[in-house]
Amino acid sequence: MNEKIFKGLSHIGASGIVIGIIMIVVGLTAGILSIVAGANALTLKKNILF
Repeated sequence: MNEKIFKGLSHIGASGIVIGIIMIVVGLTAGILSIVAGANALTLKKNILF
C-alpha cells in the first residue's frame, strides 16, 4: 500500500515539474513575441500620415 502511494506521488511530482517547464517556455515565447510585435508597431508608426 505504501509503495503504491509513493509511486503515485512521484508521478505527480514529475508531472508538476514537466508542466512548470512547459509553462516557463510558453511564457518566454509569448513575451518575446510581444516585444517583437511592439517594436514592429513602433517602426510602422513612422509611416502613418494624417
